[in-house]
Amino acid sequence: MGVLLEQNVSNSALPLLSLNHVSYLCKSVTESAKFYQEVLGFVLIKRPSSFQIEGAWLFNYGVGIHLLQCNSINDVQQMPVKINPKDNHISFQCTDIELVKRRLREMGMKYETALVEEGGVFVDQLFFHDPDGYMIEICNCDNIPIVPLSGSACLTLKKPQSYEATKKSKALNAAEMETRMMESLFTNMIDIAM
Repeated sequence: MGVLLEQNVSNSALPLLSLNHVSYLCKSVTESAKFYQEVLGFVLIKRPSSFQIEGAWLFNYGVGIHLLQCNSINDVQQMPVKINPKDNHISFQCTDIELVKRRLREMGMKYETALVEEGGVFVDQLFFHDPDGYMIEICNCDNIPIVPLSGSACLTLKKPQSYEATKKSKALNAAEMETRMMESLFTNMIDIAM
């Protein structure tokens, strides 16, 4: 049974809602955008025209990826020689880790795997790099419940009626957000075409 964390209103933390996007400096926005679309299933979305730097915005899974063209190749990290699971990374939850492995092999992508065990519960992790050397993890991390440390006074545990129902509700909220985003994108495309 999973546990949700609910922010206590009386603490002094910022009134945050969720992760909105991550931003990456790229050697080639075109190449990186293609990677995030074809490998991870992100969709290109409209970006404000007032930006003076080349870039692209992508969206899926309730989070945005903002890509920015670097001014110089020296501004971007070098592609790591080795995949290091301890490196900074962004992680995506998946439904079928074996399918992910098979698809990455079909694409000819190198990856490393790890297995985490906690109290008889196992989490599969898979790590690989995007074209600019940024680490990506794919996992089934929701196998391990979120349990605050005993001294975490700023968190209140809230047990949902049904963990599966909560996961479904979150998925519906993300799906609703994505539907609204796609409707807006479609409307903008119609406006442009007319």
